[in-house]
Amino acid sequence: MRKWKSMACFFSLVQQYELNINFMGDQLASNAKVVAGNIRKIREFRNYTQDYLAAKLGISQNAYSKIELGYSKITVDRLFQISNILEIETTQLMSLDHAEFIQIIAQNGSSRS
Repeated sequence: MRKWKSMACFFSLVQQYELNINFMGDQLASNAKVVAGNIRKIREFRNYTQDYLAAKLGISQNAYSKIELGYSKITVDRLFQISNILEIETTQLMSLDHAEFIQIIAQNGSSRS
């Protein structure tokens, strides 16, 4: 009987671990989508086309579109390149708070004039 209790405990821990892993994966995917959306919002705010950013990055427009849609994972180097082209701090692109991000856009817009 003791062996069964320890096995049940083991399987319970495994299930909790799997749930945590799935949650973390979902959270990371969600955060990546937010960053991709922030990139798109800033690009549109700057009135840049996808073709323009793609050319600056040395990739096709289709490849760039996948970045904005969150279909492609981007490296830190690529994120730095994008933030440089968009004239925004890399950390600001990673803002997960919508209201804060709108404020960042407004501040950067007024400082560019």
